[in-house]
Amino acid sequence: MAKKNITKLDVQVDEMEVENKPAGFFKKIFYLFLIPLMFVIAIALVIATVTEVNVFKMANNVTEKIPFLNADEQEVVENSTLNGEKVVELQAEIQQKEAQITQLQTQMDAATSEKDELLAEQERLMFEIEKLKRNQEESQKDFTEILSTFEKMSAKTAAPILVQMSDTESLRIMSSMKPDTLSAIFSKMSPEDAARYTELLSQQ
Repeated sequence: MAKKNITKLDVQVDEMEVENKPAGFFKKIFYLFLIPLMFVIAIALVIATVTEVNVFKMANNVTEKIPFLNADEQEVVENSTLNGEKVVELQAEIQQKEAQITQLQTQMDAATSEKDELLAEQERLMFEIEKLKRNQEESQKDFTEILSTFEKMSAKTAAPILVQMSDTESLRIMSSMKPDTLSAIFSKMSPEDAARYTELLSQQ
């Protein structure tokens, strides 16, 4: 019985030793590899900080050189670049359209201004025409009154007045007189004046 108990104890001790062996192996790895590695990394970071070297930026540059890690980022950058170029093209197109709109607006303003000037000129000309018509009517009225006065005068009184007037005014009055009245006036003029006015009237 005692022998059997000793054997059981040996088996249990052997099992405990087997179970303790992996723990001892990991402890050795931890003490011999991980702690020194962490210590070296800490010293490297302190040295990098003192020398103002950006370790994280260097690590980022290293990771950028790895193709499969950088593929998504490159795609994002490419898409961003394409979108930026498209935005620039659209902005250029918008500026071009705005310039065309400004040019058309300027042309429309110029056309409107020219139209307003033409309308103002048309109104001015219409006013001048109306004024001339009124003056012509008044002149015609005055002339009719003068002609009527001359026709009421005696030939002896009218003849010397017509001779003293300008040829234009005399001829205008004489050409509007009745033939009998004009003949009587010619008879009271000198032969030279009568001949001259007769020739001038024939040329009208």
